[in-house]
Amino acid sequence: MDLSKLGSSDLLSYQKVLKAYSKHARGEEIMDEGFNTSSGYVYIALENGIQIASCFGQKVDYIIYDNETEEEYFLDTYEEAEAHN
Repeated sequence: MDLSKLGSSDLLSYQKVLKAYSKHARGEEIMDEGFNTSSGYVYIALENGIQIASCFGQKVDYIIYDNETEEEYFLDTYEEAEAHN
């Protein structure tokens, strides 16, 4: 991810995402990280199927994507994401 293309609120989101990863998922393999220009989310996608994301410097969301229903679930805690996954 090219950090030079992120605005100040995007950088704040990235900091929050990294902090959440360090606190809850340290050691989980990172599959991808990036910035979604359509949604404004900065994210880390983990091999275990959980995405840690934030947009506009707001709170961190833990996102699970259900391949069968093609739905995304936005959860408040990493523990909820693990249970839902």
